[in-house]
Amino acid sequence: MNLNDIRKLHQKKYRQAFGHYLVEGEHLVLELQKAASSQPALEAAELYVTDACAHWQSPFRTHLVSERQMAQLADTRTPQGILAVVPMPTPDPGRVSPAPGEKAIYLYEVQDPGNLGTILRTLAWFGGFRCLLSPGSVDPYNPKVVRASMGALFHVPIATDVALAELGNHYARIACLDLNGSALTSTAFRQHDCYLFGNEARGVPREALDQLKAAPYTIQGRGDIESLNLATSVNICAYELVRG
Repeated sequence: MNLNDIRKLHQKKYRQAFGHYLVEGEHLVLELQKAASSQPALEAAELYVTDACAHWQSPFRTHLVSERQMAQLADTRTPQGILAVVPMPTPDPGRVSPAPGEKAIYLYEVQDPGNLGTILRTLAWFGGFRCLLSPGSVDPYNPKVVRASMGALFHVPIATDVALAELGNHYARIACLDLNGSALTSTAFRQHDCYLFGNEARGVPREALDQLKAAPYTIQGRGDIESLNLATSVNICAYELVRG
């Protein structure tokens, strides 16, 4: 890709058109290199560095650019002098259904890049999760999501544009959060295959939950506020699902 095309990767339509996204900074590039050792598709990534990072040891094809060019390519205000152009995963026909031993986390119209990045980081930490995103959700390859994920993006299977109504075709046992649900600590909570979380402000349409026969559960609290942050809710549920 030429430099003009790389600059365009800040926008979703060009990421989709070119099939690539950006990864910036030393930590994320290191995580990319680790992931590439077990994921051959990532070996096609290309690295762009300034003189400050010209010493970088990498298995990727590497290009030297000026600081001015790096500032134009990077999404951050103060780039570290290193970024990679990474191929997006090839669409998988079985993308919705989890592998044996996995559980699915479905996010309905999640909007905040920081929330999604944090959720991916949690799922990668615990392992054994697949992330499903509804239409209208933030792009997981958005530079802000990529940075917030801290490299987790490379380790969590992700499926985008999964319609809410489609879940019932793949999962017989679906759970959701509700203020009047069963206790999250109940044994039944761990027996579902897919866990559904709603938009930060609007949640999930009630009629859709009824159609899916989603079993409601509650994160019990003692404070006076009305709700938890989306990422925090997913974090608590993920922990509950993996703890002994």
